[in-house]
Amino acid sequence: MSELADRVLAGDIRAASRLMRRVEDGEPSAVADLQALFPRTGRSAVVGITGSPGTGKSTLTDRLVAGLRKEGRSVGVLAVDPTSPFTGGAILGDRIRMQDHATDPGVFIRSLATRGALGGLSRATGDCIRILEAMGRDVVLVETVGVGQDEIDIAQMAHTTVVVTVPGMGDDIQAIKAGILEVADVFVVNKSDFEGADRTVRELRQMLELRHAVRALPVEHDARHRAVRGAPKAAPARPPEAVGPAEWEPPILKTIAARGQGVAEVLAAVERHRAFLESSGQRAVRDRARARMQFVALLRERLLKEALGRLERERGRLEEVVEAIAAHRADPYALAEELALQIAEG
Repeated sequence: MSELADRVLAGDIRAASRLMRRVEDGEPSAVADLQALFPRTGRSAVVGITGSPGTGKSTLTDRLVAGLRKEGRSVGVLAVDPTSPFTGGAILGDRIRMQDHATDPGVFIRSLATRGALGGLSRATGDCIRILEAMGRDVVLVETVGVGQDEIDIAQMAHTTVVVTVPGMGDDIQAIKAGILEVADVFVVNKSDFEGADRTVRELRQMLELRHAVRALPVEHDARHRAVRGAPKAAPARPPEAVGPAEWEPPILKTIAARGQGVAEVLAAVERHRAFLESSGQRAVRDRARARMQFVALLRERLLKEALGRLERERGRLEEVVEAIAAHRADPYALAEELALQIAEG
């Protein structure tokens, strides 16, 4: 094990920052340190905080950190900020709202840029979570970039997903169709002193009731997700209170994060969900989903790197090949198939 990995295991913040920078930069030398740390990961509670831009995710994260520190728990925070698709720069400003914890040795805050990654997270997020786990942080908070309706990568990365919304973000149809709401373990209606907060709570509750009704339908579907002909008639929908012991009913909580109101209730809900995951065996299920997502992402990155390397060796630089495709001198389908076959054959 390298000296840097040893220092990370000892909780050295500077060593962790240095390793995270190397991971973000994609330095090959960081892989050996990550391999050394891997056996010491997986023991932290990972909480994802997501929602649309302007809902107050950073402010809520700051208040959650304060509440966790009052409980004596060490905290790691990964705040993901968007990278400009035009300039390639990122402000990394989310941590500005968390300056109250800058001198607290029990809090480690790191900003990450998306660098073109989709899904609300940075490509390096998974590795950085593992670094924080290896440091021995009790709780890792991951604040995603402001997301839309279906950027749900955080649900596969975290044990508990907190979806933050605010009054006035859309009508009830908008709430029902938004895919991000379907992955929430805890709903937070922030800025609940704004007009329409109660209506937002009602819309979320209606969405949950609709989800129960859909799950109660004993309809079979084929490979194209079409209802199979002759499927049995739908059974009556179960009321929300009929949820079984192996299911989790997401609570809907109202907060005013800027004033600290309702934050204790959010922490209590996150803790209840953690206990539920442990007692129901769902913690292991989520750990497997997280392992699958990170392994597939790692494999995709390695295969893409190999494919681009072969392309450059045999057909020229990527820019030259793109120019030929744009001029219709090259067939992108045949070229992609050829590269895939070459990689498969070794």
